[in-house]
Amino acid sequence: MAQLEVEHVSVAFDGVRVLDDVNLTVESGHIACLLGPSGCGKTTLFHAVAGLSVPDSGRVLLDGRDITGVPGQLAYMLQKDLLLPDKTIVDNVSLPLVLRGVSRDAARKRALELFDTFGLAGTADRWPSELSGGMRQRAALLRSYLFSQEFMLLDEPFSALDAFTKADMHVWFLDVAERFGTTALVVTHDVDEALELADKIFVMRGAPQAGKPTRIVGTERIACPRANRANFALTEEFLEHKRRVLELLG
Repeated sequence: MAQLEVEHVSVAFDGVRVLDDVNLTVESGHIACLLGPSGCGKTTLFHAVAGLSVPDSGRVLLDGRDITGVPGQLAYMLQKDLLLPDKTIVDNVSLPLVLRGVSRDAARKRALELFDTFGLAGTADRWPSELSGGMRQRAALLRSYLFSQEFMLLDEPFSALDAFTKADMHVWFLDVAERFGTTALVVTHDVDEALELADKIFVMRGAPQAGKPTRIVGTERIACPRANRANFALTEEFLEHKRRVLELLG
């Protein structure tokens, strides 16, 4: 699995500095969360990391290789699952492989091998409209995984789910990540979600429209084993982490 490094990234739009000297490292096999209020520039940073935009300064490295401004190097999953309504689940999931030149049959076969692991057994020939929100997100995550097994960028992947489904998805995602050694950077504005998912949280704060560009103001490392995260929110350790994160958020 890959290691991601963001070095001194700054971004401005129409003379307004949105991000100022952002630095972070996501170690191989770790899940990191980018936590901050809506509108602070989390997605702007994600676009720079994904190569969808070029920062005004700084660079992005993947295993020491400069990928600044080069799209298609990392899997990028948005908040919406974006499953194509006229394709079955297996054809939606295997689409990244087909686009890379893998034959349709070979792509479907490779995807189907992972359906049980991703909790999608029995859904291969169903349509997106026939699945619940949680199942659609599982399909979208498998599609992202097949696009790039090195590193996944997940932009608020569970925010559209109800609280009960979201809690189940957190436990499931951590289990899959542990099994595959997944490296991921997850955007969220939900403090509890960040604490439940992350090995490390990068806290962002700023108000670009008020002349205060966003920076990473601190980090919080979570030592709780992933296998224990289901009940982590009930512990004093969780509350201590939450107090420190809320102080960083101001």
